[in-house]
Amino acid sequence: MQPRTDQEKAKWAAGTAAVHAYVRDGMKIGLGSGTTAHWFVRALGAAVSEGLDVVGVPTSTGTRDLAIEVGVPLTMLAEVDRLDITIDGADEIDHDGAMIKGGGGCLLWERIVADASDKMVAVVDGTKVVDTLGAFPLPIEVIPFAWESTQRSIARLLTRLGYPEPDLRLRTSNGETVITDSGNYLIDAHLQAIKDPIALDGRLNWIPGVVENGLFTGVADEMIIGSASGEYEIRDVHSAPSARPLITSREGK
Repeated sequence: MQPRTDQEKAKWAAGTAAVHAYVRDGMKIGLGSGTTAHWFVRALGAAVSEGLDVVGVPTSTGTRDLAIEVGVPLTMLAEVDRLDITIDGADEIDHDGAMIKGGGGCLLWERIVADASDKMVAVVDGTKVVDTLGAFPLPIEVIPFAWESTQRSIARLLTRLGYPEPDLRLRTSNGETVITDSGNYLIDAHLQAIKDPIALDGRLNWIPGVVENGLFTGVADEMIIGSASGEYEIRDVHSAPSARPLITSREGK
């Protein structure tokens, strides 16, 4: 499979660069979800076919299926203590490395795998880099039980944080409610601009019924920005603040 559009070429540049810049024999790697991360998985599969010795932990069933297709050996977090690195994409990322993730519905597994890794690198094309997060709707994963009540609680929190009459939508596809790999629902918050990602990330998960939210603050250590020319830029964002106290050891954090 080859990239065709300029955006696909930029995603390919970021994904393949991650293999060359970070991956070494013997590594245990978190395999991200989404189009850019999938270019990384394809490039990793090509390197494995040439003799690279690694094992991966996928962040979604879709990534699992792709990894099997391209020949990347897989394991589970139950079988390993820590991962050396996770390479994953973002729906939006600001200049400090704060991200919105979950456009593909995989935010919970993505957060778990990133937290189990010594390093997390975000791979993106230039269109994903923004001054202010929020043009992309913020995914919030909720349990199906009483999701309407959870949605009302989310709306009250957002109103208190300065988002009057927030636009919250249950995610559907072809008229059916989208179900995540963990069996949950997704509520997308159309906020246009997130004024304080730290404040929002730090409070959303306290709402009963909220499983996880797509604001990843202080998670990325570095970001790779690909361009259609095949060039890429690596930025260090490990010092960006996080909304949550670190429970596990993260290199450089």
